[in-house]
Amino acid sequence: MTVAENAPTTRVPLPPLAARARAVGGSPVRDILAVTARPEVINFAGGLPAPELFDRDGIAAAFRGVLEDTAERALQYSTTEGEPALRAGLAARAGAQGLPTSADDLLVTTGSQQALSLLATALLEPGDTVLVESPCYLAALQVFGLAGARVVSVPGDEDGVDPTALAELVRRERPKLLYLVPTFQNPTGRTMPAARREAVATVAAREGLWIVEDDPYGDLRYDGDRVPWIAALPGADDRVVLLGSFSKIMAPGLRLGWMRAPAALRRACVVAKQAVDLHTPTLNQLAAARYLGGLDAHVARVRAVYGERRDAMLAGLPGALPEGSTWTRPEGGMFLWARLPRSYDTTDLLPRVVKEDVAYVPGAPFYAGDPDRATLRLCFVTQTPDEIAEGLRRLGRGLAAVTPPA
Repeated sequence: MTVAENAPTTRVPLPPLAARARAVGGSPVRDILAVTARPEVINFAGGLPAPELFDRDGIAAAFRGVLEDTAERALQYSTTEGEPALRAGLAARAGAQGLPTSADDLLVTTGSQQALSLLATALLEPGDTVLVESPCYLAALQVFGLAGARVVSVPGDEDGVDPTALAELVRRERPKLLYLVPTFQNPTGRTMPAARREAVATVAAREGLWIVEDDPYGDLRYDGDRVPWIAALPGADDRVVLLGSFSKIMAPGLRLGWMRAPAALRRACVVAKQAVDLHTPTLNQLAAARYLGGLDAHVARVRAVYGERRDAMLAGLPGALPEGSTWTRPEGGMFLWARLPRSYDTTDLLPRVVKEDVAYVPGAPFYAGDPDRATLRLCFVTQTPDEIAEGLRRLGRGLAAVTPPA
């Protein structure tokens, strides 16, 4: 009799997924994009740059130049920290914007989303507390959830987190870090003023707190004056991690981001990255380094177009949203945040609105605590002004067809 003949006829279940994988769901934004992928849908739900504005010729030339001049290097493994040419270029850009930086201060990552994951690996133990804005960038909530962190939102207002409430929470909760998108925040589009940034930095210095300052949108300013990074404030250098990205200003498909962090934390993130992907693709890094010389001109063209699209959305909202609604007027970035009268639930309303071939993101998933269910996020950069106007007309029809509960 063979071993196979003696084998049991029943199949034993496999071990379960890790608890963190079972506890954290997927991205509601990506779920909505999958449902609304039909070409006739005007989709305000995504956070995608306008593809027609990608500098295809400039980026293609950068890749050709790299492959013609340094193919052996471009197609080879690289250092985990990132290509020196790219880090030097990034350091020069940061210095020109008021933050003295050397190439050795930087770690190149596979998108700034990876930088968040590396920081969670380096800083967080299961059960540690993380403080976030309310509402907060959704993918950051996913990262902290996968790390097993306890996520607590800090009360705030139209200027961002409230420093007094922040200090009280730090003393009570003893968190590891505060995560912020202070410039053109996702999802609200708001920008934290300089005085508020200084107050937050003071709390971090006094109470012993890491600040993760995520800045993927800072170059996309349409009006108003630039506000200095928290990382550039006096005394903040040893406790602020600054994250940046090429996804919104060059091309998200390159998957290029970076972090500027104090040496010990940066080294811990380097070790974590070695365990994840060894390094970010060499070819992409070298092409981006070559393209940096033309980046500012490209960003200027993008800003001009996006500014017109923001204005088109602001012009159409009064006729699209119910009476009593309010919304932000972002000075830059990609998003606008609206609040309908409290009787509306934007999650329940979305299927009805999608029937009009338009989509938004309900606000509820962006909250770490109790959500404001009357809120929604609209992305204004992917469609033309005419498409935005038509999309808002459809949104108005969808909302008008629903009688909210009293």
